[in-house]
Amino acid sequence: MRPTDVKRLNRQWRRRTEGRLSLLVESVTQPFNLGSILRTCATFGVDRLWLTGNSADPDDPKVGKTALGTSAKVPHERLATTALALEAARADGYKVVAVELAKGAVPLHAAPLEPDVCLAVGAEDHGCSPALLAGADAITYIPQIGRVGSLNVAVATAIALAEARRREWAGFGDEADAPIGS
Repeated sequence: MRPTDVKRLNRQWRRRTEGRLSLLVESVTQPFNLGSILRTCATFGVDRLWLTGNSADPDDPKVGKTALGTSAKVPHERLATTALALEAARADGYKVVAVELAKGAVPLHAAPLEPDVCLAVGAEDHGCSPALLAGADAITYIPQIGRVGSLNVAVATAIALAEARRREWAGFGDEADAPIGS
């Protein structure tokens, strides 16, 4: 596709998008993971990103390598504690849904991802902290049937953000599903 066609296609999807989507990132320490998360946030129109814990710095040049300049397109704020990040998300009118394989979690396809949702992801090795899980309105996990029991945090974030948008777009019918270039 030519760049003009891509812009036109993206504009069509933006017109179908009304729900607000945000992300809380807790202790994602690897710059390349944060860069990938920022790029995915920009792709799916995340309105706000809250960073907490010992998350990498969005201004780190290593973050920029994978973010490809998208950190400037996603408003982000660093907060001192997870409790403050949860409070900020709720003050902005978001329901917080943590993405974690944890007790009480529901599969992603059944999670409450209606508009105005803030997804929350945790550290590469340990996932979401007990404080984040206790403070979330719901917890979801990504079903996996392979021989590996976990996903990279950036990949899991991308899957969860895509599902939140897919739910919103599902009601648009066949015209939204027309092949590219038709």
